[in-house]
Amino acid sequence: MKTVSSEINLPETEKSILTKWEKTNAFAKQNERRKGAKEFAFYDGPPFANGLPHYGHLLTNTIKDVVPRYWIMKGYKVERRFGWDCHGLPVEFEIEKTHNLKGREDILSLGVEKFNELCKTSVSHFTKEWQRTITRLGRWVDWNNQYRTMDLHFMESVWWVFAELFRKDLIYQGFKVVPYSPRTGSVVSNFEANQNYKVVQDPAITVKFREKGTKNSYFLSWTTTPWTLPSNLALAMGPKVSYSKIYIKSKDEYWTLATERIEALCQKVFAGQKDFSTEYEIIATYFGEELVGQEYECLFPFFSTTKNAFRVVNADFVQLSEGTGIVHLAPAFGEDDFFACKKEGIELVDPIDDSAIFTASCPDYAGLYIKDADKKIIKDLKTKEALLLHETINHSYPFDERTDTPLIYKAVPSWYVAVEKILPRLCANNQKINWVPAHVKNGRMGSWLENARDWAISRNRFWGTPLPVWICKEDKEHLEVFASIKELAERSGQKIHDLHKDKMQKIAFACHKCSGEMACVDFVFDCWFESGSMPYAQNHYPFENRDFFQDNFPADFIAEGLDQTRGWFYTLTILSAALFDQPAFKNVIVNGIILAENGEKMSKRLKNYPDPMEVVKKYGADAVRLYLLHSPAVRADDLCFKEAGVELVLRQIMIPLWNAYSFFITYATIYQWKPPEDGIDRANQRPDAVIDRWILSKLNQLVKEVEEGMDDYDLSRAVEPFIGYVDLL
Repeated sequence: MKTVSSEINLPETEKSILTKWEKTNAFAKQNERRKGAKEFAFYDGPPFANGLPHYGHLLTNTIKDVVPRYWIMKGYKVERRFGWDCHGLPVEFEIEKTHNLKGREDILSLGVEKFNELCKTSVSHFTKEWQRTITRLGRWVDWNNQYRTMDLHFMESVWWVFAELFRKDLIYQGFKVVPYSPRTGSVVSNFEANQNYKVVQDPAITVKFREKGTKNSYFLSWTTTPWTLPSNLALAMGPKVSYSKIYIKSKDEYWTLATERIEALCQKVFAGQKDFSTEYEIIATYFGEELVGQEYECLFPFFSTTKNAFRVVNADFVQLSEGTGIVHLAPAFGEDDFFACKKEGIELVDPIDDSAIFTASCPDYAGLYIKDADKKIIKDLKTKEALLLHETINHSYPFDERTDTPLIYKAVPSWYVAVEKILPRLCANNQKINWVPAHVKNGRMGSWLENARDWAISRNRFWGTPLPVWICKEDKEHLEVFASIKELAERSGQKIHDLHKDKMQKIAFACHKCSGEMACVDFVFDCWFESGSMPYAQNHYPFENRDFFQDNFPADFIAEGLDQTRGWFYTLTILSAALFDQPAFKNVIVNGIILAENGEKMSKRLKNYPDPMEVVKKYGADAVRLYLLHSPAVRADDLCFKEAGVELVLRQIMIPLWNAYSFFITYATIYQWKPPEDGIDRANQRPDAVIDRWILSKLNQLVKEVEEGMDDYDLSRAVEPFIGYVDLL
């Protein structure tokens, strides 16, 4: 046995080990030894290929290394492929910034083909840095067998997934109110919309809607979005809510609002008066259901001819915590508004373009951005004597996480997966999964699934897998869906080498049902649909590897952060349930979010965290790995990252472990002791010395407890005994 120094530079020692692994081709040899062994199926979720790894990635990649290594040690073969999420807005927005493009119109002027080429080139920019970081972390990955969502075979399998869902009647096209980014001109998923709320200041106005056929009788409604008033089409009241018509003596007007809100409103209108109750008199009280159908005059003339509009409707979503208890409905800009108006046969109107600029349909505000139009709209309401109160409020509002610009809720045409049709299957499959920690199953994930809505899977963007749908220009009811390259090639008579949008939009052919021409729809898939398709697409299923996939689905294990209950975990679950009525995975470790030391979100702009690779360079990857594994983060709790915590692991665990090894080597050398070749010291299996028997007992206890923890995918239970054992040494 070689003697070692008690002094050690762990980061440099790790580098020498990495060099030895590379020279001896250790990873490939390990895989070769497991050839023919039973497979342990592991899926690696694809990170976006447009940024560098952060601490969250270090944590998930540590988990993704530890668990497969364990099952390989248990005799299984584990395929460890790395994947890349290459499409979507993150990449597009990076190109926009780099090339000073200001949005959709600039991209179209540049040309979709050139724009997509720029996106494709940019994707490989960070891949080498990722490979260096993950390798330095000590994770073993088959870098020669990666999958990329932009590759032809991956995209073809995504087409197959969509076609299968279409065949099962789980795909439809329609309008739906969804989070929308005017800056990028595209839909944002509900998951993404919840990631970046900010406190903003907005106008809060109370507006008077004159009852039809009266001179001085009004319905009162409160809104924080004056820009939606030009497209108002109805007023909503709660059917069982009490409403009162009050007479305002000083104004000679009648106001109708929720009885419960009268005092709060009058206190503001008649501020400064000691006894404002003398200012009004309750004339009549009704339930909301008694006022259904009452008509009012439209505030603006732009959509005055809309059928069934400008009347009172009932809705259960009306709340009395603020405002007047009467909700103004603009069906293009609110989910509740949309469904309430649809139920009443009121068609939506949308006076803004993709960038949230008023169009010529509202000539008074044409060319104005919606928030810039607020002031003019409020001024016009005042001129019309329709403005009762003008206040300012601070409230929480969603922002686009990528552009840091405000989102709106907007009715957009999109293609949807009919998730609500398969809700019982989603929930049932979720119960088959071993969630670690267990509370995620029926907590965050379970409640999200129970309330799942139909999923908007199309984006009106450029860099992505286009939907495999061709529609006739003469009759929108004539459409064809393609499940493969072969199908499209045979139908179009063209050779297909690339499925990206710029190539597909050049493919047209005659409609079978009429004299029209079939053209590809102007949509690409939401990148979450692609990542949710990775179990099939990484293997080019069903076109190749059919037996391999079927033998190894669902996956034995996956791991990602808690935020993926709304992301990858969710999309995997939807697609696997829709396609095979199975969960996509059997076991999942959910880690928490890594925050800055002060508890804030880690921010490059604020520079509130140390560079991950500098920390690895200073203390070693093993110290970082153990710090993360021995933290609340492996139990789906948040971790405030402290560099001092990594240093503590180094001083209290890593160095003492090395010192124990150095001590052992020193005396083994003195006494010329050598371990047996098979690792079993048969002469001392039952030593006489109590201390020796105690050591063996503790060792066997350690093995047992670590195995139990790892078998249950409970890393806390697996790591804790190791920490205690080092302390005993």
